[in-house]
Amino acid sequence: MYLLVKYVHVISVTLSVIGFFLRGVLMLHDAPLMNVRWVRILPHVNDTILLVAALTLAAMSNQYPFVTDWVTAKVFGVIAYIILGAMALRDASTKRMRIVCWIASLAVFGWIVSVALTRQPMGFLSGLLV
Repeated sequence: MYLLVKYVHVISVTLSVIGFFLRGVLMLHDAPLMNVRWVRILPHVNDTILLVAALTLAAMSNQYPFVTDWVTAKVFGVIAYIILGAMALRDASTKRMRIVCWIASLAVFGWIVSVALTRQPMGFLSGLLV
């Protein structure tokens, strides 16, 4: 069961970042497709599946935020990713700021993945601090 939930989580993560990247490209081009209902709703459906899978994995593995350091780091990273993503796709006041937030959110996403793969709270940044 654990492996199934892990695969659902990984697939949802992959779909989430691909969708976010594509919506960022649409934002860059001021594409009207950004305002289509399914383009706005589908990411929320996927992200809900992603969150449920993440919580299930945490419960199954007994690794919880504020108990396991790398899981805590991922949670804070996800919060930063969500805030930067919201600014990139709708809340930033200028297009330039949206682009900066989009690139920053993709960088944070990469860091979150590195935390998950290394199970180190600094992720790929830990190699820079040695």
